[in-house]
Amino acid sequence: MQNEVVAKDIFHTTDQNKLGKHVFQSLVVLMRILFGLGWLLAGVTKILGKGGSTGHSWFAQPGVFLSDYLLKALDKPNVPDFYKFLIDEVALKHVMGLNYSIPIVQMMLGLFLIAGFMILPSILTCLFMHINFLLSGNINVMSLTLYTSAFCLLLRERQIYSLSLDQYFKIDHLFSLTINRLRDTKFRVPLKKLWN
Repeated sequence: MQNEVVAKDIFHTTDQNKLGKHVFQSLVVLMRILFGLGWLLAGVTKILGKGGSTGHSWFAQPGVFLSDYLLKALDKPNVPDFYKFLIDEVALKHVMGLNYSIPIVQMMLGLFLIAGFMILPSILTCLFMHINFLLSGNINVMSLTLYTSAFCLLLRERQIYSLSLDQYFKIDHLFSLTINRLRDTKFRVPLKKLWN
């Protein structure tokens, strides 16, 4: 009788652990999809005309909003000097190319993250774009939330591949950030052999 109670408790505990893992994994996938949706909407609003302070499409008036944004960033005291140099020497000289590429890349990254295709390179590209946004002097709650979400997704690397095209096509191992590969291999050298 007592053995049956212990056995029921063990099975009940393992069912709860499996349920907890599935719920957590589902939340990570939901976070990845919402993160991708945020990037998709950022690109769509720039193209359709809801983005920017003027409310005009970046494509309707090419370079106008982005040039104004970059020139204002040069005047901000919280923008580092090296980044002001980068804005002045690189970004302002290529403002037309950036004007078209930024919204398109944002939409592509959003779609890739939603579908789960090339997840790790997409997150790293989002981080690169976001760091540039932060360095240009724009720090707000939404940008910090997206920045934190990207790092949270990177920390949960194994769970982000659930329900993804990377997992379906079995390419998730190509973009692995595994630091300790010895821990993940099935072959392990006994400690006695290492010391002898």
